[in-house]
Amino acid sequence: LIVIVIFSVKSYMKKLVSGCCGAGGDSVKRIKPADGDINNYPCLKRVRIGGMTCKNCAIRVENAFNSREGFMAKVDLSKKTADVYMKNPADSSIIEDIVDRAGYDVLSIETIK
Repeated sequence: LIVIVIFSVKSYMKKLVSGCCGAGGDSVKRIKPADGDINNYPCLKRVRIGGMTCKNCAIRVENAFNSREGFMAKVDLSKKTADVYMKNPADSSIIEDIVDRAGYDVLSIETIK
């Protein structure tokens, strides 16, 4: 039992130092969208995402969208949501695929505009 407690405490301490996803203390480099003007994105969907637990997770989700042409995302980690701005309407399956490839789960998608 003592061994299990020691390993649990060590794991918890590592998470406090390096984030939940073991990023080693280094921050994930943020990718900016090709077009950063929000006025050029007439479509917006709010995506509830499961599995995001730290700043690095949020940046990974944003990067997954920002690296694609016609998309821009802003993540609210406290609400576990991403506002996904699009130049053209995109099917929900495309958004689900992008989030899935980033390593997270889509819980719901709401069309805002």
